[in-house]
Amino acid sequence: MDFKSGQAMTVMINEKDADIFGLQAGDRTELNWQKKEAVVNIETTKTKIVPGFIGLFKETSLKTKIRNNEIIYLELFDRPTSIKAIKKKLKGESLSYHEMYTIIRDLLAGRISDCELAFFIASGFTNEFSDEELFYLTKAMVDTGERIDFTGKTVVDKHCVGGLAGNRTTMVVVPIIASSGLFIPKTSSRAVTSPAGTADTMEVLAPVTFKLKEVERLVLKHNGCLVWGGATNIAPADDMIIRLTKDISLEPLSKMIVSIMAKKVAMGVKYLLIDIPVGPSAKIQDQDTAHQVAAKFQYLCDKFGIKLKVTILEAKEPIGNGIGPALEARDVLRVLQQKEKRPLDLENKSLYLAGQLFELCGRARPGEGEAMAQRLLCSGKAWQKMNEMIVAQGGKNKIDSESITLGAQKLRIYANNKGRITDIDNRAIDEVTRSLGAPNDKLAGMRLHQKIGDDVEKGEKLITLFARNRERILLAKKALNQVIIYKIRRL
Repeated sequence: MDFKSGQAMTVMINEKDADIFGLQAGDRTELNWQKKEAVVNIETTKTKIVPGFIGLFKETSLKTKIRNNEIIYLELFDRPTSIKAIKKKLKGESLSYHEMYTIIRDLLAGRISDCELAFFIASGFTNEFSDEELFYLTKAMVDTGERIDFTGKTVVDKHCVGGLAGNRTTMVVVPIIASSGLFIPKTSSRAVTSPAGTADTMEVLAPVTFKLKEVERLVLKHNGCLVWGGATNIAPADDMIIRLTKDISLEPLSKMIVSIMAKKVAMGVKYLLIDIPVGPSAKIQDQDTAHQVAAKFQYLCDKFGIKLKVTILEAKEPIGNGIGPALEARDVLRVLQQKEKRPLDLENKSLYLAGQLFELCGRARPGEGEAMAQRLLCSGKAWQKMNEMIVAQGGKNKIDSESITLGAQKLRIYANNKGRITDIDNRAIDEVTRSLGAPNDKLAGMRLHQKIGDDVEKGEKLITLFARNRERILLAKKALNQVIIYKIRRL
């Protein structure tokens, strides 16, 4: 059937057959064919499907590869034991590894509906996961997916917990690290709560969708990669959870920690740097929460034999000037290509983080890592390595930073009064940038012309909006009437 459900596997049967089996729309059942099985959602119809036949929605047809006119056995479906485990967690009880594993296994098998998965995610808010449960959940995610073995290689990684606009340091750090000879197999997610994730931004420059064997080949040949983790079958359950959390732009901290760690373990990472931005409008807003998150990362890294360094840095404003995939990619290339207009805050933070990673894995002595990173950046080796990775992933050779945003519609926003910038609201930036079409529209976003502490004159540029069309620009203008990005104290 030429229908898409957009969710789990779905089939359609005639209402008469539904009555015979005691089924109704929304129920789940199990299909059996050629010694294979699949759990599917049921929809019913009076006319689209005749009695005795089953219609496969497009996702179901592609995944099962069931042929037309094949004999299908339909069996009633008992509620899986994983549902009992979800109920148990909702009541505040702790789960064992076996219970966590059954939840993840049944999720991948299609035995858990989106509604039931949502309850499991929500349980992380109502009854916080213990450290032991986080370990069980991470291990279950790793054990139900593929893994890479880089035995004999020094494998490092850097990850930011997110929640801060811009801050595309990963795309600067990875080529710096890779150009030193270390291995850094960087898999990133797409945006969950922000206008762009690392994968969204890298996709402006090159494809990011690769199977695990292709990722392995890229890393072994070029020392690093920047790819989307959702195509690799590494911790595949994580991407199913991300799809739901993305719908409401809300991500439990426990889920975020597991998401990050599952992919690091599966990629064979032995040295890990975690960047935690802390600020009033960031994902993590206070030092106490940041240190609690850091402690959970430390617990999991100890369990999996990973050497960890956590940086907790104040984040009162975005890092870089551009917000949105293309504009953030432009900032990254300006830094790597050492352009005059490069955002120095992005450069300086990236050098600091790369230096911390060099020191963590013993490549540089304490206090000397940042200088090593700076030499690799200023010599052009980091840009050479980034260009090599872009081409290897199918992008254009020697992309210039200034060519990336060509073709976008623009609108400039000016200061109404003379004053000093005292605050920048990260959440307001996210809201307006998403109304422009980010992250799905790569050209959509905004450029910030001022930072906290800057003095502005009346009529001076504050923001430039970028969008694919004028309709999106007008939508963003309406959003700007509801939120305040810059707070300006009159002088």
